[in-house]
Amino acid sequence: MKYIILNKPYEVLTQFTDEGGRATLKDFVAIPDIYPVGRLDYDSEGLVLLTDDKTLQHRLSDPKFKIEKTYWVQVDGVPTEEALEELRRGVMIKSTKTAPAIASLLEEEPQVWERSKPIRFRKDIPTSWVEIKISQGMNRQVRRMTAAVGFPTLRLIRPAIGPLSLGDLQPGEYRELTEDEVAKLKSLTAGGSFGTGSKPKRPGSAPKKPSGTPKSNGGRHYDSRNNSSRKKRF
Repeated sequence: MKYIILNKPYEVLTQFTDEGGRATLKDFVAIPDIYPVGRLDYDSEGLVLLTDDKTLQHRLSDPKFKIEKTYWVQVDGVPTEEALEELRRGVMIKSTKTAPAIASLLEEEPQVWERSKPIRFRKDIPTSWVEIKISQGMNRQVRRMTAAVGFPTLRLIRPAIGPLSLGDLQPGEYRELTEDEVAKLKSLTAGGSFGTGSKPKRPGSAPKKPSGTPKSNGGRHYDSRNNSSRKKRF
């Protein structure tokens, strides 16, 4: 099985093909038969998990497991405590109220890479960074949440999913997960056998014979075992 995390650059689709000629994951990861777990918007940046483990992919995408995703959001203006409290309680997006989020104003600007296209600042209007943690996956949810409380998103970065973090990965770089990271991911959705497609055994049921194992380089590759030269960390 293959387990990869990529730092998806700005204006890259979280898919491997595009009829419109836009940049896709294929431009950065030349590994066959792996697919993204969930998605990250074209105009957002950060951590994308890719794997050929269909069972894990399905479970990590299942809302019932509530896998927490962390976002760093640069917004127009400086959110008030009241606005942050609204995010914590959940906000209305059309006719749906979002689940409560963990939201806090970052005291210092995160040490991140320069975006390929600078954000558009408004003269005399400050910007600030907010950390938001959610386990939902509504379309453009974080952007719509900050807009709902009066602070539109200017830049959106996802530095972490569950126990996984970007570390020193720069835009377009990827690395394989360690065995420990894979084990932690699987523990988040424990309750069945991974990689075989089998269902959890019921208490007292007779063991079944294995039904078989599912079918199991290029691109820029970053090896996390040799990162001593990196200075910026998350």
